[in-house]
Amino acid sequence: MTRSQCFVFGLALSLGTTSAFAPPRPSAPRHRCSSSYKGSSNTNLFNLLDAVGDLIGGPKLEPETNLPYDPPFSPELSVSDSVRTFAIKERPISFTGEDFDIVDITNGNEDDFARVRGAMLHLPGKDKMRLASSATGEKCVVMDRVLVAATPSYDLYRNDGTKIGWMEKKLISLMTDTFDVYMEGKGGFGVTGLFKPTPAYRIEGDFLDRNFSFKNEEGKIVARANMDGWIQLDMMNHYQVQVSEGMDALLVLACVCCIDEEFDEEHQKRREENED
Repeated sequence: MTRSQCFVFGLALSLGTTSAFAPPRPSAPRHRCSSSYKGSSNTNLFNLLDAVGDLIGGPKLEPETNLPYDPPFSPELSVSDSVRTFAIKERPISFTGEDFDIVDITNGNEDDFARVRGAMLHLPGKDKMRLASSATGEKCVVMDRVLVAATPSYDLYRNDGTKIGWMEKKLISLMTDTFDVYMEGKGGFGVTGLFKPTPAYRIEGDFLDRNFSFKNEEGKIVARANMDGWIQLDMMNHYQVQVSEGMDALLVLACVCCIDEEFDEEHQKRREENED
């Protein structure tokens, strides 16, 4: 347990459970999501962060006023005029190991929002995750792993096959791991970032504890993610994700799922190496 987690845990015991990102819960019984898998997501504990201000949670989110692509991935789900909070639950039983259920917890409820399903085959052109609406089943984002790349990379597509951009792990990073999201058609080349355009979004933070933020090209924090819960297993990680007004929530959620899968695979490789 990290020092910051110990601090939050003490506050949780003394103040009770309120919300890190979402507002305090009403006294009425809470509606449960209708998903077939209902994980034990500890949404109350991380929601304590707002109660103690920016000391732990960091700077507040700022609105995204210049989304770098148009239209967003979904006219119904992508963008809101207010801050939203989501819980991502990795399914413990999955044939692909890349399945997630996403609920909207902004109002204290767990409302089905979206689901991510992985691919059975890890082959070129087949190793994909797809994010779809829980309500309609319509696919909104396709995350296609680039199997031959200098660093872990995912191409990001609309459902109609239009490539919006890609997310890649930065090859050279001095302090911590960093992921960059680039837009298609902006020019640039190279693997070190020296000859690439400025990323539309930079994802950085404490990836060891899975606590990271999304910054746009102007340096504004437009989303952030925290691992949700004290006990986490690679096979069933849970996250809370907060997305600012004007920001495409589907892009953020897709990237968080990709990052989770990437670190899960890195952990697996390290375990195998230690066994050898």
